[in-house]
Amino acid sequence: MARMSLTPQKREFFDLYNRAAANAVAIAEALIDLMERFPEGSDAKCRDIKELEHAGDRLTHEVVDLLNRTFVTPFDREDMYRLAGVLDDICDHVDDVAEKITGYGVREIRSQAIEQAHVIHRSAVKLRDAVSQLEGFKDSRRQLIELRELEDEGDRIARAAISELFKGGIDAVGRVGWKDIHEELEQAVDACENAADVLEAILVKNR
Repeated sequence: MARMSLTPQKREFFDLYNRAAANAVAIAEALIDLMERFPEGSDAKCRDIKELEHAGDRLTHEVVDLLNRTFVTPFDREDMYRLAGVLDDICDHVDDVAEKITGYGVREIRSQAIEQAHVIHRSAVKLRDAVSQLEGFKDSRRQLIELRELEDEGDRIARAAISELFKGGIDAVGRVGWKDIHEELEQAVDACENAADVLEAILVKNR
């Protein structure tokens, strides 16, 4: 039977969130590596992404387990669950992109997809920086504003990429596959923005 702790486990919680945010940056870097070097070593790179996705799952489980064993938490319990979940969502979407690239039999990576991958990485870096400010509820408004600007940039790239698919030059099967990949990439950027929303809510409640 799990033992309930009556003392705040503040340091451990913040360490887990920092590790989860750093893992999101690492998986975004791995996606860029997969795309820019494709198809060289793609199987190994996809395995690396899968392992990072599993690492994200493990960190989420650790947060949830610690929450279930802790009576006094450093901030609202529901927000803590949400933050763990949205950080994990980023990794899930990146992993789904890698699976779709191999599953759809992609032969060459579109330049717009690489642009999207870079937006995911830049967003994850901003998010990591904002999460590092969470302990003590320090001001991370600049990082969150810049992250939302990146989400707008990601939207523009995704719309343009999908629009170009329907201008010809790509067969119907490839068009459907690439539309799915571009949308999954955009969902990874959206997941970063969702995390920013959760962080902002936490800061507002704890000022």
